Amino acid sequence: MVHNWGKLFLTGLLSVTVLAACGEGEEGSQEDNTEGEDTAQEETEQETENAGESEEEMMQVGATQIVEHPSLDAAYEGFKQGLADNGYTEGENIEYDLQNAQDDMNNAQTIANNFVADGVDLIFANSTPSAQSALQASSETPIVFTSVTDAVEAGLMDDPESPGELITGVMDLHPEAIDMTVEFIAENFPGSSVGLIYNSGEQNSVTQVEAVEAAMEGTDLEAETRSVSSSAEVQQAADSLVGDADLMYIVTDNTVVSALESVVSVAEEQNIPLVVSEPDSLQRGGFVTFGIDYHTIGHRAGEMAAEVLDGEKTPADIPAEHPEDMQLMINREAAEAQGVEIKEDWEEEAEFINE
Repeated sequence: MVHNWGKLFLTGLLSVTVLAACGEGEEGSQEDNTEGEDTAQEETEQETENAGESEEEMMQVGATQIVEHPSLDAAYEGFKQGLADNGYTEGENIEYDLQNAQDDMNNAQTIANNFVADGVDLIFANSTPSAQSALQASSETPIVFTSVTDAVEAGLMDDPESPGELITGVMDLHPEAIDMTVEFIAENFPGSSVGLIYNSGEQNSVTQVEAVEAAMEGTDLEAETRSVSSSAEVQQAADSLVGDADLMYIVTDNTVVSALESVVSVAEEQNIPLVVSEPDSLQRGGFVTFGIDYHTIGHRAGEMAAEVLDGEKTPADIPAEHPEDMQLMINREAAEAQGVEIKEDWEEEAEFINE
């Protein structure tokens, strides 16, 4: 009887020991699990925080361009280079969304509205219509432009030295460019009827044509104008000038420049000298220009944008600028194709692009 009670006592003691051990194991396991969960949660929070930091560092720039042509494309590349030279590397801390309006103001407005709705950090407006649309769409988003002929006439600001709170940039017309071009034409092609093709819906073009006509006052030159509303009409306008114009002068009109080859074709077929307003059009078949470099003005606009994105300045702190440099440039091959004889003084004064 005593022996049996001893067995029972030992069995109970072993059971208690096993249960205690299991309890300690479960408790240790629960503690380990809790520690693991805490570590995982901390790692997740850290990843989220890091992701947030990366997202904050990546600047978003919406680039709106009225139409595709070499001058505007060069300005856009210059803009990105200007930002890159100031610490903004594409894909690392800045992203660009380039939208082309296909020469349609309604498209330009939609693009600008979408950029504002998407919350981009800055809008780069590459042309007068693009800048006008961006300013109409934005109430807070800063805007930096280039390829704008006259920011005041376009209604973008009242004074380039004191731009508005939201917009600044670099214009693409040297203040003396039109006067010097008209003077060149009057001296070298006296008594000429000068054909001007432009889009009357582009304020920058209207401003330039009016400036050309004003510069002709007091000379023996006459203006023969043709208005177009799309690039598809440029060929017909150029053809209509044959017999009425001794020379053609193409201002920095986005619609006409996008279809410049059709004007060049008429100029070469009819031996009509073609004067243009910037180096890219010169390379595409114009014979002479007092030109500025669009990559350069785009680069300067990129430098302005960097100051805004850095938080150092707002557009109101950065005066709008005109291009600094201008050069008489001649395309010798185009001159020959258009029946123009190169003069000795041009050889001394001009830069020839295809030597």
